Amino acid sequence: MGRFVEAADRHQASFLPACLEDYVDADNAVRIIDAFVDELDLAELGFARVQPASTGRPGYAPGTMLKLYVYGYLHQLTSSRKLEREAGRNIELMWLTGKLVPDFKTIADFRHDNARAIQIACQRFVAICGLVGGGMVAIDGSRLRAVNTHEKNYTKGKLARRKAHVEESIARYLAELEEADSAAIGPATPRIAHLTERLASLRGRLSELEEIGRQLQAAPDEQISLTDPDARAMATGSDHRGVVGYNVQAAVDTKHHIVVANEVTNRGHDRSHLLEMAKAAQAEIGASEMIALADRGYYEGEQIRSCAEAGIIPMVPKPNTSPAQARGFWGKAEFVHEPETDTYRCPAGQQLQKRFARVEGGKLIGVYFNQKACGACASRPLCTAGKEKRIRRWEHEAVLDAMERKLNAMPEAMAVRRCTVEHVFGTIKGWMGATHFRTRGLRNVATETSLTILAYNIKRAIAVAGVASTIKAIAG
Repeated sequence: MGRFVEAADRHQASFLPACLEDYVDADNAVRIIDAFVDELDLAELGFARVQPASTGRPGYAPGTMLKLYVYGYLHQLTSSRKLEREAGRNIELMWLTGKLVPDFKTIADFRHDNARAIQIACQRFVAICGLVGGGMVAIDGSRLRAVNTHEKNYTKGKLARRKAHVEESIARYLAELEEADSAAIGPATPRIAHLTERLASLRGRLSELEEIGRQLQAAPDEQISLTDPDARAMATGSDHRGVVGYNVQAAVDTKHHIVVANEVTNRGHDRSHLLEMAKAAQAEIGASEMIALADRGYYEGEQIRSCAEAGIIPMVPKPNTSPAQARGFWGKAEFVHEPETDTYRCPAGQQLQKRFARVEGGKLIGVYFNQKACGACASRPLCTAGKEKRIRRWEHEAVLDAMERKLNAMPEAMAVRRCTVEHVFGTIKGWMGATHFRTRGLRNVATETSLTILAYNIKRAIAVAGVASTIKAIAG
């Protein structure tokens, strides 16, 4: 049959290693999982049934179940049925769990019943792996799909469009039914029965939409999802319809690309997440001063000011939202604030004084203008369409000016941010493939995310330090 590599005879007797330990070599990642879980105080973390009951059927130890889940997420085996199957045939899992094979219901219940404890346990790896440092993190968020289609998500606009479509269909069928009634009785009878059935179905659908409308009025954010109640529709740049899902936030250490903090929310924007993510990262790093890199979506004055007060140096580029610049006039960036006199100098060299202040959106805003100078200025057509140019300044805008100066002095900041944190989300989405979160509800989705990020961190630790050094850091 030619010179192919010959396979072994299935009936040939073999002398295999006598124990499972011989099948798992020293640099196998499964040894990190074993060392990490054994190092945790599961009772302190809040795991249920850490102490076995004295009566009844014995259960599986929480440590064994946690090892099973961490191994599964490390190898993209996130289904409880797949984990059950692998536990019975995978030699690495046999070594890890002591040849125990829990059924899929027991596996799924463990994740559900210990959701918060699993999240805390996954976060502990950051502190004990010994690879976090450098005093700089990159923060970003990404929208990931939930177990909820667009058709099962409703806002007022969607509801109005769907009701209008159903009402239009009802009107059309009523017209067809009236036409069929006026036709000959014999041939028209089946047609009338079909139209009557369709009308009943559409009227039932209209009643469902009206009930959903009543639920929408009671919803605090005027949005509901029927399959996963916590999922929300969020805008994305890649899909004009957006994503019905969750906003996953991550803070990544720029030195070794370890995810030091993560959070899952159903708020579709990033501007309110900068402070909480930066403080969580600062607590893990333990630095008195830390640089936090983020994109324009995180630019929010109070968040930036609070970061600065907490010893965090935010680096967030300012979005260009000037309506004047969009209309072809000079933007605010062309006007220079002079703190000594608290005035603005315009491109034509005139001074704009602070005339009054008012509260807008909970912030004290000063308004600067010079009506006399603007009235006689030859450059006014380049500046404004009104009588005078008005500049608005927040009372704490000096914090934003200082951040902008630091950002200008560090031109590579946004490139560092991109290559640090966006790679994490690209990897996680690659592991998920074209699928969505498997669980429903914010708490359970957060547990899924924590397990996925723990798997990512373990792989990063192996890439940076190796298996032996990571195990030594865990035991140390």
